Amino acid sequence: MAEHAPFRPKQSLGQNFMHDPNMIRKIVDALQAPPDAHVVEIGPGTGALTELLHARYDTFTALEVDDRAVAYLNQELPAVDVRQEDALNANWPALAEEKGGPVYVISNTPYYLTSQLLFALVDARSHVAEAVLTMQKEVAERLVADPRTKAYGILSVIMQLYAAPKHLFNISRHVFSPQPNVTSAAVRCVYDPASAPEVDPKWLRTLVRAAFNQRRKMLRNSLSPWSKDIGVSFPNDWGRRRAEALAPEDFVELARSLDADSHASASSPKLHE
Repeated sequence: MAEHAPFRPKQSLGQNFMHDPNMIRKIVDALQAPPDAHVVEIGPGTGALTELLHARYDTFTALEVDDRAVAYLNQELPAVDVRQEDALNANWPALAEEKGGPVYVISNTPYYLTSQLLFALVDARSHVAEAVLTMQKEVAERLVADPRTKAYGILSVIMQLYAAPKHLFNISRHVFSPQPNVTSAAVRCVYDPASAPEVDPKWLRTLVRAAFNQRRKMLRNSLSPWSKDIGVSFPNDWGRRRAEALAPEDFVELARSLDADSHASASSPKLHE
């Protein structure tokens, strides 16, 4: 594909097209999919990764929301299965069924979409084996952050429990057109449903969000809708700690302690992603 985009990137879609062939190959090589896997690219844009991915995998699907990109790819790479579809609404069970096994996802992800896509793939983890995603470096650092650090938060806990994220390498802004104002990074996530914690994932996510949305408060205060006046005690005196002090597996134990009867009897506060 040409270095210069055949159409103007849309800021509303967060389009930054990659053009450096060495970085393109490095990202594609990071995907550890077997040759017979069904690989799904999200947001192919002008096809920087697409051509190499299609040559490498017999079962390959590209999901693209921009009709201009779909038309361009249909013209330049007519053999590629390009579908005009929002990845956040993708039917992952159906995509997995096409090959009879979980899919492998790769994406030069628009920054504004990163968190939503990460949570969507966690929700689809029974049908997704692995994902290699580019994202803002600061977000990548949040995924792998340790407790008691500034970067540690909701994404750290949920992703470390369900996706085993690994920060692979950083990506210079100079390999994109237009150039973003930040450094990017490539991250690999591996989804193994068998190793997922045995707790209601929606309840766990609600609890983690509530804790970190008021991260400067002690947990007995930030989680009071599920503990106050209903006789629930915090294990290990965690009620006196802040969210950043608990490891991901601690939140699993905490979710089990604040059991279904407790969180069902309290009205859930409005939470943010």
